[in-house]
Amino acid sequence: GGEMGRDWYEKHGKYLAKRNTFTDFCDCAEFLIGGGVTTSDRLAITGRSAGGLLVGAVVNMRPDLFRACVAGVPFVDVMTTMCDPSIPLTVTEWEEWGNPNEDRYHDYMMSYSPVDNVGPKDYPAIMVTAGLNDPRVAYWEPSKWVARIRDQRTNKRALLLKVDMSSGHFSASDRYRHMRESSIEYAFILKELGCVELLPFPFPE
Repeated sequence: GGEMGRDWYEKHGKYLAKRNTFTDFCDCAEFLIGGGVTTSDRLAITGRSAGGLLVGAVVNMRPDLFRACVAGVPFVDVMTTMCDPSIPLTVTEWEEWGNPNEDRYHDYMMSYSPVDNVGPKDYPAIMVTAGLNDPRVAYWEPSKWVARIRDQRTNKRALLLKVDMSSGHFSASDRYRHMRESSIEYAFILKELGCVELLPFPFPE
């Protein structure tokens, strides 16, 4: 990012203008589809941590635009986390999102919090990862989000929750293990986009 400069970010990309970042993302997807670069059935998105909030918000807003989504340790229970100053990073993150304990921010943040905006709709295929020892995005955040989608969605596309029982926020530190974890996510995306033939091995049924 940053194409519009720091001034745009300060005035139009945070606090009570944060939703612009989500609608911009959807506009980019519509541009790619409208320009014939891809179709919604061949468009996958991925985001990690705060980027997980981004993809979590847009699959609630415009699930029709995407075929697959990988959300890594996603910050999706915005209200619960940001209302609790005892959680690491919460107070410093008020500079980005606002403090939901203040009336002027509460309803606005609620309007895009992924957990709080799950509804009866056809969701794209979603793979969500979490770390049991994650001090920044507790494992129960993505778990709660997946449970709500599973309960309310109106279709049966893949919805996977993968909890690493030994990792924290930054996943595997070992190079080969990190490559193995990444390969699982790429395999998920290729399968959902109908590109299994690109894999160098048979995909398990």
